[in-house]
Amino acid sequence: MTEQEAYYGWSVPGGLVERPGEYPGRAELWCYTDRFSYSPGENVSIKVHSNTDFYDVEIIRDGASPTTVYRRDTMPGRVHPTPTDAYAVGCGWPEALSVAVDSEWSPGFYLIILRSRYKGRIVESEGFFIVRSSRPTDADFVLIHTTSTMLAYNDWGGANHYRGLPDGLGDDIPSAISSTQRPVARGMLRKPIGAPRNVHTSAPPPGWIPRHEGYEWAWLNGYSRHHADAFWATYERPFTVWAEENGYTVHHLTQHDLHEEPDALSGYKCAAIVGHDEYWTWEMRDRIDAFVASGGGLARFGGNFLWQVRLDTENGTQTCYKDPNLDPMKEVDPTRVTTAWDWPPIARPGAHTMALTGMAGVYGRYGATTPRSSGGFTVYRPDHWSLVDTDLYYGDVFGAAPVCVAGFEFDGVDYTFRKGQPYATGADGASTTLEIVAMTPAVIGSRDSWSGTVAIGAPMRDVQGLTDAMYDGAVPDHLDTEYGSGMVAVEKKGNGTVFNAGSCEWVSGLIHHDPFTEKITKNVLDRFIGLGVPDIEDGE
Repeated sequence: MTEQEAYYGWSVPGGLVERPGEYPGRAELWCYTDRFSYSPGENVSIKVHSNTDFYDVEIIRDGASPTTVYRRDTMPGRVHPTPTDAYAVGCGWPEALSVAVDSEWSPGFYLIILRSRYKGRIVESEGFFIVRSSRPTDADFVLIHTTSTMLAYNDWGGANHYRGLPDGLGDDIPSAISSTQRPVARGMLRKPIGAPRNVHTSAPPPGWIPRHEGYEWAWLNGYSRHHADAFWATYERPFTVWAEENGYTVHHLTQHDLHEEPDALSGYKCAAIVGHDEYWTWEMRDRIDAFVASGGGLARFGGNFLWQVRLDTENGTQTCYKDPNLDPMKEVDPTRVTTAWDWPPIARPGAHTMALTGMAGVYGRYGATTPRSSGGFTVYRPDHWSLVDTDLYYGDVFGAAPVCVAGFEFDGVDYTFRKGQPYATGADGASTTLEIVAMTPAVIGSRDSWSGTVAIGAPMRDVQGLTDAMYDGAVPDHLDTEYGSGMVAVEKKGNGTVFNAGSCEWVSGLIHHDPFTEKITKNVLDRFIGLGVPDIEDGE
């Protein structure tokens, strides 16, 4: 019996599609909340759909020491009508229960666990919410949760910003609209320790056929194929556990909080972002830019800053067309078109906020993309302050396979070498004062060397087709290449500083306690929160 069969009581050929009625006669137990975050004293409205007679509810503050803060047993199961396009319009389920956020609950990430018995087996599912704090001085830093990237990849209901709409073949047509009012795909909030990530950690032999272990594991065990693409279980949770175990006090916000509240970061010295934060709104960038300009430290331990999205907070939807020619906003206000930030009419290159851009980075150690690269970063500026006391030398590689801190998706900039060190050219809007500390190779997508007989992730033709659409076939010289780079880089902006690790998989170094990745992470956090990291020669 597979774990999936023990969990759900059925086998799902070809992968998990989560929506009511998809598998008649089988367990259905899902939930979501009306918002992503709450403050003490507010009520969490939990919406539940269940075809079991009864279910129990447990709420856990997750982290280094998971703690149960609420239980309620024997809630009556109820089935609710659900739109066929719930992925875009929301489920519309009524409230099953309301839970007040106790003033004693610590700021953090909270899992809602639903548990029931169905046909003799225990069935579980989960939702989430975040508890915020009104006292920023109590924290060392605030972690910004990547809720927009989660929405882009969340395929609960059958579709997301990548695939799911019927096309008569593989249902690979993306939905431009993603709703907040639905459950989160299985595996994004909770999954077994050791579940595959989006990188392969071994060196493939000659004649290797590319595989995606994360997808295979999902298909075999009944998880979303996007379980490792975004959010808590893969990225923010391991970072939070590491930070709490190392004595840091962490507060929590969501990207949606940034979008809605201009002062969401007020009072914090340092804001951290972890993992995969590919999607942002104009307003979210405004908050980050203002925070850094006023003296804040942005510690970004993630990668692939790429797409502008629009949020309709009243209706709970996120919009992203990617191809600017498909977005009706192109004829209204080109600056708000939902495509790559580096699209010229937006006039706001990604590097202006994050120091780096996903357009110059993209893939590594993912399927057939740089499959035998080191999996780590090569050091080019060993005297930089972020490397103090790491004992790293010029040309050293840290975080290499099997740890693979450099993997999946990256950020970089257009660059050149002078006297053995990399420098930003500025062709893509990056600052020529950018300090590129370390680098790793990347490519914009996978070459299909198997004539369509092998499933490959991120085929190069798809990326090139979208780039051609963005630039009407006249792709600028700095983007007219299949090669990019992942970069660890630092830039002073106004009175503040941005540190960008440039890789989705940086957190893997913390999971595996790679001493170099851990020390660099501590250096960045400690400097930004004021604990002090001394400069060394040529470090500024």
